[in-house]
Amino acid sequence: MTPSELIIAALLIPVFAAIFIPLASAAPNLREGITLSATVLLLVTVLQLLQLVLNGEQPEWTGLEIAPGLALAFKIEPLGMLFALVASSLWIVNSLYSIGYMRGNNEPRQTSFYICFAIAIASTIGIAFAKNLFTLFLFYEILTLSTYPLVTHKATEEAINGGRVYLLLLLGTSMVLLLPAIIATWVIGGTADFTPGGILAGKADGLTLGVLLAVYIFGIGKAAVMPFHFWLPAAMVAPTPVSALLHAVAVVKAGVFSVVKVVVYVFGIETLSTSGHAGWLVYVAGATVLIASIVALRQDNLKKRLAYSTVSQLSYVVLAAAILTPISVVGATLHIAAHAVSKITLFFAAGSIYTASHLTEVSQLNGIGRRMPWTMGAFAVGALSMIGLPPTAGFLGKWYMLSGAASTGQWVAVGVIMASTVLNAAYFLPVVYAAFWRPPDGEAAEHSHGEAPWPMVAALTATAVATVVLFLMPGVPLTLANMMVGR
Repeated sequence: MTPSELIIAALLIPVFAAIFIPLASAAPNLREGITLSATVLLLVTVLQLLQLVLNGEQPEWTGLEIAPGLALAFKIEPLGMLFALVASSLWIVNSLYSIGYMRGNNEPRQTSFYICFAIAIASTIGIAFAKNLFTLFLFYEILTLSTYPLVTHKATEEAINGGRVYLLLLLGTSMVLLLPAIIATWVIGGTADFTPGGILAGKADGLTLGVLLAVYIFGIGKAAVMPFHFWLPAAMVAPTPVSALLHAVAVVKAGVFSVVKVVVYVFGIETLSTSGHAGWLVYVAGATVLIASIVALRQDNLKKRLAYSTVSQLSYVVLAAAILTPISVVGATLHIAAHAVSKITLFFAAGSIYTASHLTEVSQLNGIGRRMPWTMGAFAVGALSMIGLPPTAGFLGKWYMLSGAASTGQWVAVGVIMASTVLNAAYFLPVVYAAFWRPPDGEAAEHSHGEAPWPMVAALTATAVATVVLFLMPGVPLTLANMMVGR
């Protein structure tokens, strides 16, 4: 296949899956077989494109032209390649996990679940490969709309209310802030195409750049920078595979990916650094990191603790981008991948605990590691990665962030990273300690009957192993990150 045909295939494989899945709704094994086959085909296609990018190529394909100079167009640069690789890889394990979870909990509307999931992945690939702001915005909105039915999947009053917050906040920020920012960029820069070094250098003064940056940061609501983070905890009413999709595979990753892409390819690192009006972002991102960590520390519900942890971890990426050095942007890029494999492991573990024992609170988990050693062992690996300890992937991004901040004397950023690391340990390590070293209380002993169904355990084990492997062999993500910043 030609490079253009590979791009088209990557976009269409999940779409075709969404078309064929309902035809097999009466045969669950066939339905899930279609899903798993699509995941494998997508990963194979993405890996072929990866080889082209590693060889120095940037395949592209232009579809419908909307207006002169504005088209539905796709071009694969290193950052987008990494995002697509993360999403396509994790779709496989998330689908395997979903089979065990949806069947183990007798969840309703399983066919619509897999349909919406496939559409969400298709839109994620569209975001990753977008050549311009128009294409990114279009697929960004499709991702919001396709995941809304997943958030409200349980159809309870709580789920409907959570979905309402999810939809209103994400659509509101994108329509009121992100879309005007894109239009302003097109007017000022004369193009909407992502360009190495940015498109606004010499075309706007420092104040204009600072204001426009603020509109982008808060307009990209999926990045969950405070105060536009409420949708993320509200969405925790969704089934755990959906939480994993929101936190690791697609939605929040689309947010921080878009932030990094805008900083690097719309503004340009050097342009923002010399503008004198971008320093505020370090404080906003740093405040989000610390406040969300403190809130996480106070949550007894495991999924809510993980949700606020995600809010904090996302702003690590924003903070690293705000440091505005090539090495810190490399750290931001690596943390996108590290957070994906680590956080999906943690949510997989939370879902396995719920499926096997119907326990949801941290205070209920005393001794559960003795009955669910695979699940809680994987949770421990994911927790260590979120803290940023070797030999887990989370260490890599933090190391590059700290290096970038220290090299430019940005001690506020250094302080935020160090303080939040202590807070991360404070809300993760007690869970691990309670699971393995505290005696089971009556509730845990009564409800826990061993591990969850094997597809769930296999999926969380695979992502836990990937968390360590990414630390030991970071070659591909590190190469793509360095290519992005020209290092």
